[in-house]
Amino acid sequence: MKQLDSKRLKAYRYRIYPTEEQKEFFAKTFGCVRLIWNLMLNEKLNAYEKKEKIPRNTPAKYKSEYPFLKEVDSLALMNAQRALENAFKNYFKNKKHYKLPKFKRKKNKQSYTTNNVNNNIKIDFENELLYLPKINNGIKIKIHRKFRGRIVSITISKTPSNNYYASILVELENQNDRKNKIKEPKSKVCGIDLGLEHFAVITNDFGTYKIEYPKHLRKAEKRLKRLYRALSRKKKGSKNRKKTKRRLAKQHAYVANIRNDFLHKLSKAIIDENQIVVVEDLKVQDLFKNKHISKPISDSGFGIFLRYLEYKVEWYDRKLIVADRFYPSSTSCNVCGTYHDSDINASVKLYKIGLERSELKPVEKR
Repeated sequence: MKQLDSKRLKAYRYRIYPTEEQKEFFAKTFGCVRLIWNLMLNEKLNAYEKKEKIPRNTPAKYKSEYPFLKEVDSLALMNAQRALENAFKNYFKNKKHYKLPKFKRKKNKQSYTTNNVNNNIKIDFENELLYLPKINNGIKIKIHRKFRGRIVSITISKTPSNNYYASILVELENQNDRKNKIKEPKSKVCGIDLGLEHFAVITNDFGTYKIEYPKHLRKAEKRLKRLYRALSRKKKGSKNRKKTKRRLAKQHAYVANIRNDFLHKLSKAIIDENQIVVVEDLKVQDLFKNKHISKPISDSGFGIFLRYLEYKVEWYDRKLIVADRFYPSSTSCNVCGTYHDSDINASVKLYKIGLERSELKPVEKR
């Protein structure tokens, strides 16, 4: 198999609009991928419990018993096998960090991944059509951004609000195509302290300012809470409950879109303006263990924001410094050592770390 250059890989996500026939095929493929995962997982877990060697089973083993598996893309089934094997490898490598894989249910995320083999995945940019294995006609796709390069793989997914998306992994023709237009930074360093009252407090060469949550995001989240209350009052199995569930799924998607838009624009603005970005190593997964702050942390999207910063510093030739989370960034004043506004104080101290360590590599931990 050809070795891929990770520096030339980039993912693009597009909304697709399948016909009813194409939706049926997707539903069948989602189901077959879920079935293969569960069958293989069951055998592996049984062997693990008996302390026997874990079998390396393949989708072909089950096709005689479940002949309908032959009707879907075989590469989708193969990728389910690979994902399950990787999940077990990660578990045995680090049992504290990774858990044993779980069985998939229909109400979980529905998706499948297939690979580009002999040009079996194509995009007609002019007519906005996507062509996939086992599907005769093109699928309508909304092209908001074109790319140049070879399609490596594609993941088709369906959201709870019944929207369909295609996430396309591309090996770009030129490594420079991976980066967008780079602006000259106005500030050398910025320190970012993430909080709950404000989304973030940022200190750079021009001063300190607070980033508030968008008002329309807060309104959308309040509507989400009202829908949850409405759902709790609906009788189980009733049509009204099903309607409310659909409305709830759509509102979840709406909130997620608003939040992602906010996080993308903020991270891009920070990267455009600053050469060095300093953040605290929050260990978001550990914060989720605290029941008092796990919900606010999850709603804020801190983990997503940090991931956006991480890949954008690479795209735009910036530097990211992740300060040790045990560094006392907010417990003492950055000037006199006494107490001040902890959020502002933290961002100033992180900013000073950037000034002191401006020679670091693009991504390095303190």
